[in-house]
Amino acid sequence: MNKGTAIVGFFLCFLAGMGLMWGIDRSKGVAIGPESSAAGGLDHSDSPVPVTAADPQWGNSDALVTIVEISDFECPFCSRVGPTLDQVKKTYGPEKVRIVWKHQPLPFHKAAVPVHEASAAIHALAGNDAFWKFHDLAFQNQRALTEENIKSWAQQSGVDMAKFNEAFSTKKYAAKVQEDMAMATKVGATGTPAFRINGVTLVGAQPFEKFKEVIDQQLAEAQKLVASGTPKERVYVELSKKNATAAPEAAQPQERPAEPPPDTTVWKVPVFEDDPQAGPKDALVTIVEWSEFQCPFCKRVGDTIKQIKDTYGKDVRFVWKDNILPFHPRAKPAAILARHAYKTKGNEGFWAAHAALFESQPKLEDEDLKAVAEKIGLPWDATKAAIDSGRYGDKIDANTELAGEVEARGTPHFFINGRRLSGAQPFDNFKKIIDEELGKAKAIVDRGVARAKVYDEIMKEGKEPPPPEKKDVPAPDADSPFKGGANAKVVIQEWSEFQCPFCKRVNPTMDELLKEYGNKIKIVWRDLPLPFHQDAPLAAEACREAMAQKGKDAFWQCHDKLFENQQDLKREALDKMATAIGLDMGKFKAALDNRTHKARVEKDAEIANKAGISGTPAFVINGYYVSGAQPTAAFKKVINRALKEAK
Repeated sequence: MNKGTAIVGFFLCFLAGMGLMWGIDRSKGVAIGPESSAAGGLDHSDSPVPVTAADPQWGNSDALVTIVEISDFECPFCSRVGPTLDQVKKTYGPEKVRIVWKHQPLPFHKAAVPVHEASAAIHALAGNDAFWKFHDLAFQNQRALTEENIKSWAQQSGVDMAKFNEAFSTKKYAAKVQEDMAMATKVGATGTPAFRINGVTLVGAQPFEKFKEVIDQQLAEAQKLVASGTPKERVYVELSKKNATAAPEAAQPQERPAEPPPDTTVWKVPVFEDDPQAGPKDALVTIVEWSEFQCPFCKRVGDTIKQIKDTYGKDVRFVWKDNILPFHPRAKPAAILARHAYKTKGNEGFWAAHAALFESQPKLEDEDLKAVAEKIGLPWDATKAAIDSGRYGDKIDANTELAGEVEARGTPHFFINGRRLSGAQPFDNFKKIIDEELGKAKAIVDRGVARAKVYDEIMKEGKEPPPPEKKDVPAPDADSPFKGGANAKVVIQEWSEFQCPFCKRVNPTMDELLKEYGNKIKIVWRDLPLPFHQDAPLAAEACREAMAQKGKDAFWQCHDKLFENQQDLKREALDKMATAIGLDMGKFKAALDNRTHKARVEKDAEIANKAGISGTPAFVINGYYVSGAQPTAAFKKVINRALKEAK
């Protein structure tokens, strides 16, 4: 069973219109972010393992490989397979792989059914993004599947709570859970987690290599089908039928696989001088906690942390790092208050603020923060000025970026001498790792290493995150429209199109980056109209004509108006846009009638295809690839890296 780590979303418009995020996994005592958008409306109900729009999905609806995950929110093995599925998503992307959720609460998991019914209601009422947020929260706090928590997670998912409460109390969507269970029984999935990969059976929380073996084989089969003329949107149905026929007819109940050994990976987690700390610097065990003040699970783990301090004393130190969850709007103001307390009063001030903020939670509005500041002797005027100006934002953002690098996808998230422990876990789970790490640390001291150097010694062999993906693309053409500094050292090439909803979603992020970096960056538009967006090619040509007539400012005027009216990009709407921005209508109509700019649009698209970019929005930042409508922090991490390298 498995932790189902936030099948985090995300904001892409990849090939079939859905994308990946990362974002951040914030829920269980962990929270994630990445947010997944609706995967699209293809009806694959004629497959032996049917998939419809009623199923929560991540990835493109016409992806070449569909992984149907049959899972149980109370099953620990289901929780454990989450990081593997994250690796699948990162490796293959939403244009190649789609992940579909099916409910299978096992009969001996009494707390599971209400969670499944709640998640079904959330998906029906608020879509994929909300479902995956709830999914992550439930898995990340799997030991506390209470009705109170279910409603709290539902609220955090963003669903209309009046509608949710009505649907949940009346079991309005319970039939969906029962339908999935019947389907699971029919295909022989009697245990969890169980997977059908284009219909091929994979049972249990298998390692990534097992998934990769089946996915690669199915990708090859899918590509053969497409080459022979099968439409992409029919690949899943055809292959799942073929694989179901080839499978043994009588699906026998599966033996549950042996529980995999605990993760002993040591990550290289840096501790900086300006990180708030509790405990001596020469402690033998360092516990780095990524957390935030609006997360209820971060508050809940406080008693466990106190028990650790009381039990281990000077052998343990705690280090705080911020990880602000995007759906907690009051977390950042609270974090700034705590940072201001640290700046003015040191560690003692920070931990006083830490205690007062968690005591105040969930009340974290300005009046509540004022009360916290007064309680710990922090002048409110200066504190409010820090909050309003976003002071300490760079440090907070850097912590959030580092969380992503070490795959700390939720809050609270701990590294105990580099070993991961995710969520508001009980004391015994901490104790097991701490005791093991104490033994190792004492052995290091026995070798002659000073206590104060033990953590550094352990980090020498720590696992480092992989570098960002790169794409080899040529420099922009001189006639490419851009914003920002003409001679900027960091060039962001954005492959986009006007009919893609995720391209529209990322526009405010681009504006935010320009506001922050100014002429240090140059954002260049590249056309990539997707084949299933029929109005996108002519819309791209319309903005090219606007630029031809009146320069790049007219291009961006066209750009803004088309995104504002994205639901209607037919020829009549394009003509109205051209009139509104003052174009010569005779020239404009002739350019569109004669497809004057078709070759120029296709040139950008061909560059993208050669580089392996098949979805929108997609970005190449000085060679580094960012896929989809990612949050601002994801772009800043790459931009900052590129700026350093440019120097």
